[in-house]
Amino acid sequence: MQILDGKALSDTIKIELKKQSDVLGLSGITPGLAVILVGDDAASQTYVKMKEKACDSAGIYSIIHKMPSTISQEKILETITMINTNPNIDGVLVQLPLPKHIDTTKIIEAIDPKKDVDGFHPFNVGRLVAGLDGFVPCTPLGVMRLLSHYTIDVKGLDACVVGASNIVGKPMMNLLLNAGATVDICHIFTKDLKEHTKKADLVIVGVGKQNLITEDMVKEGAIVIDIGINKTAEGRIVGDVDYENVAPKCTYITPVPGGVGPMTIAMLLENTIKAAHNRLV
Repeated sequence: MQILDGKALSDTIKIELKKQSDVLGLSGITPGLAVILVGDDAASQTYVKMKEKACDSAGIYSIIHKMPSTISQEKILETITMINTNPNIDGVLVQLPLPKHIDTTKIIEAIDPKKDVDGFHPFNVGRLVAGLDGFVPCTPLGVMRLLSHYTIDVKGLDACVVGASNIVGKPMMNLLLNAGATVDICHIFTKDLKEHTKKADLVIVGVGKQNLITEDMVKEGAIVIDIGINKTAEGRIVGDVDYENVAPKCTYITPVPGGVGPMTIAMLLENTIKAAHNRLV
């Protein structure tokens, strides 16, 4: 069993991105990322601080637009319009989830697709489905980079993606399809989850339910990617996989924390640098 170390790989990627940022600087370009943070959700604030720190290490200028949870949708849209037209900002990130009175779809659709470094705009979603270049959601992109780094070729593998969100599950499915895997995708209405995961060479799970994937649900020699993040009663951060009992059956497995999480942030930085390069075109 080998652990897929996302923390180590993300650190290496950040060093390379800093070099790219420095080269862009020779052309008078400082990559810029604008983050919109609505409300006082503790997890969202923590994520944004982590992203801000990561941007600094990669030579990316970042600005955070903090807004109260009572902010109107119109005010958020006005801010996005302002960012879209700012030539010094290459990427726009709206930290999710948004308050219930805000239409998340309208907010995402308002972002300039060329600055959509989260890869959530329908324009970029469509390009991903069609196998064309564009911005890909950071978490599934990070999974693919992690697999590639460890020379794990998914072509021909039977893959099972557990979770069908627009942020992780659906783009993960499309990336795997584009790479030649046979993909089975499961969700809350799937009748027998074990029936699907047990036969998979590659299991990717990200639903936010502790110990969802147990030892009897994974075949011997499987590759397991755990995207889930949960906090135990003791305050520990764990994934969706019963790691202690599942890991011995795997050829490769990601830890939580230290697996996919750091890769998500690294891919956000990479997408921002990619957007900054577009200024040279």
